[in-house]
Amino acid sequence: MKKRVNIVSVKLVKEAGIFYAARRITRPEDVADLVRDFLKDADREIFLVICLNAKNEPTAIHTVAVGTLNSVQVHPREVFKAAILANSYHVILVHNHPSGDPQPSDEDMAITRNLAEAGRIVGIPVLDHIIIGDGKFASLKTKGLI
Repeated sequence: MKKRVNIVSVKLVKEAGIFYAARRITRPEDVADLVRDFLKDADREIFLVICLNAKNEPTAIHTVAVGTLNSVQVHPREVFKAAILANSYHVILVHNHPSGDPQPSDEDMAITRNLAEAGRIVGIPVLDHIIIGDGKFASLKTKGLI
């Protein structure tokens, strides 16, 4: 008996857009400025991937996962699926802490190491992981964790 195999195509669908004054991401503050309004009223953790071209210009922002008040489950497959479809040269990871304290947890550091390793394997480096709090942020790269 023969088995049917589907022929498929994979596409990235643009859902919306935002205007961003700075053309390039050059520092963690640029990332915080880009996503602050997007995450400001969130009552749960939201994990984003910012896709960048070779000039560090943001080309796409993808919501990877929405979690609970104090956690979010993230898998490398979901992060890099969007990055690959967006033809990303680099990515920056971002998530919020609804508590307002942007200090990274042990889980934040572990997922960052895991995603950075996955990025090395697929050839899309993770430049930073930014955690957004109330009016402040933490950069895991600045803290030496990437």
